[in-house]
Amino acid sequence: MKVELCAASIEAVKLARELGFNRIELCQNLEQGGITPSLGMIEYAIAHGIETHVLIRHRPGNFIYAQDELEVMLRDIQICRESGASGVVIGAINTVGEIDRFFLNRVKKKAGSMQVTFHRAFDDTLDWKRSLEWLIEHEVTRVLSSGMASKAETGIPILSSMTDFAQGRIEIMAGGGINAANVAKIISETRCDAVHFSGTSKVQLDEESLFSEPVLKIDVKKVKRILEASGIDLNGEY
Repeated sequence: MKVELCAASIEAVKLARELGFNRIELCQNLEQGGITPSLGMIEYAIAHGIETHVLIRHRPGNFIYAQDELEVMLRDIQICRESGASGVVIGAINTVGEIDRFFLNRVKKKAGSMQVTFHRAFDDTLDWKRSLEWLIEHEVTRVLSSGMASKAETGIPILSSMTDFAQGRIEIMAGGGINAANVAKIISETRCDAVHFSGTSKVQLDEESLFSEPVLKIDVKKVKRILEASGIDLNGEY
């Protein structure tokens, strides 16, 4: 069992390293679901010796992309590869609710030896078995899913079915709304290979400033509570 922290700040990267997380999904702007971080952040995380998988998503919203958008994402993948990232996290679908197969083939080639995670765009596809089988056939490393639901706890039945269907051919990583109250249930009932969470709380940043903004900030206590409730010791034991 692996644990992945969705890290969108310097503080989150440092905490992941301090607590011994297996890996991070590096991104920024969690308030809009996460987008691709800067090159400086990518290099910072890698320099801190943590297994870094970079979110490749240049805008919020759906996962149906125009050709120019796809080209931007391929350029970002090249940057990640040259920077020494362990993997990229990406997802794209077409207008009929299927994985954008042509683009994902280009992603695999551009990624080279990097791992490829297909993110929760998976939950916007219409036929999860067909989608999962295609990802398996094309040697995608893992899929991040809430079981075709808005939250992993709601999607437990399908996440469990996904684990059975995968039979170890692809990693199933549960994510979406994971907290201290449900993490143990999600792990035990889905038998997933990994869990993914951000452990953030909404706070008002710099209240005295004219540029104060509400943000999702890493919450150390929340992260530790989730880890404790999960029963995972971060050495892969459960």
